[in-house]
Amino acid sequence: MERLGTGIGWRPEIADAVERMPGIEWVEAVAENICPGHLPESLLRLRERGVTVVPHGVSLGLGGADRPDEDRLTALAERATALGSPLVTEHIAFVRAGGPLTASPRLEAGHLLPVPRTRDALDVLCENVRIAQAALPVPLAVENIAALISWPGEELTEGQFLYELADRTGVRLLIDVANLHTNHVNRGEDPAEALADLPLEAIAYVHVAGGFERDGVWHDSHAHPVPRPVLDILTDLSSRVSPPGVLLERDENFPEPSELEGELTAIRGALEKGREQAGGSSEEGGGESVTVAAGRVTKTGPDTTADAPLDTAAAVSATAPARQRLALAQTALLSALVAGTPVPEGFDRVRVGVQARALAGKRADVVAKVAPELPEILGAGYRAAFLGYAHGHPMGAGYRRDALDFAGYLLGSGLPEDPHARAGLREWWLERSGTRPRSHRPAVRLARATRRVLLRR
Repeated sequence: MERLGTGIGWRPEIADAVERMPGIEWVEAVAENICPGHLPESLLRLRERGVTVVPHGVSLGLGGADRPDEDRLTALAERATALGSPLVTEHIAFVRAGGPLTASPRLEAGHLLPVPRTRDALDVLCENVRIAQAALPVPLAVENIAALISWPGEELTEGQFLYELADRTGVRLLIDVANLHTNHVNRGEDPAEALADLPLEAIAYVHVAGGFERDGVWHDSHAHPVPRPVLDILTDLSSRVSPPGVLLERDENFPEPSELEGELTAIRGALEKGREQAGGSSEEGGGESVTVAAGRVTKTGPDTTADAPLDTAAAVSATAPARQRLALAQTALLSALVAGTPVPEGFDRVRVGVQARALAGKRADVVAKVAPELPEILGAGYRAAFLGYAHGHPMGAGYRRDALDFAGYLLGSGLPEDPHARAGLREWWLERSGTRPRSHRPAVRLARATRRVLLRR
């Protein structure tokens, strides 16, 4: 794995600041927010300067029961090619459930949800990763996620689960030390034990991010400063192995550039402290090492084995029963989270409630971003109205569709009560709900032209 160095998550809101920051060797961009044919000028300028750009996917759902969607894989591959990226990254998570495997409606989480650490889930994940590896032009790395809830009946620790995944598929690992901290607070999992179980040489790079604690629950917000415990985990990791790259993530509530630069300085300090604790060595001594390349894993040292090529055309029947069981379990959980159905047996009902409220709040926030006219039209009542709608209307087809459905729901309910707001909402909904905007239709254009003429008189 080539060395990446120190980087920061590229976001449009801080694009200018990122270009001016000293010591930025690479950036990561959310893959779904990039159009290969119209790359942002800021990213193009960074590329011209030799700054590496890595596309980071959030919607593939490799941990879901279904096989990866071909169109999503193609889109991820196109972004990697357009950016000249050395690898692409995704998450060990499920983001949707339902559908043909369960004979139930498709549900979208709009969020990264944890995969049960069971043999069934591992078998399905390994096959999904192989499918993705075969479709991508560069190596794939997958990220551990943060979780508010734990699955009952788990059979593996996080470290064991990730080790087996890397061992069986040769996939690289993106280790998020902030997520290790989140799982320590929320699930009582020891970050040091997780690191001890990992094939550290399989690490592609590391994420560092901030969050906040409320009522004993840690929220991985990516909108707050990096706390000391997260930097301490980074130091522990650095004392065990020298990661090829480390990246600061910040998704909203962006501070002044000087504050972000200060966090990058703290990250570099945590890495240096780890190297000092290791006696100046950047590698672990002795034992087995694992070198991961695209599509294969090679072991050296004690218990050396031959290279293990991966079968990317695994038989469909091999994982069919596991996929069926996983699909039913994930659908039951997601339905409880977004549709208000009973919480499946074995889950912490309080934590599921916390997660459900967090998902609804995130939906409201994202819809407000993709359809900013809605908060303007509805004013202070937007959030309460959306949360009331979300409680009985799970998302099934993405946030833009969600915004339209929300507006249609309000209009069908005779809301909002203010006639001017209702007229504005109706106009907004009609403009976007047809096969083409109403403003492009001849009758609408004629009516608007006539109105402009009359207003001039």
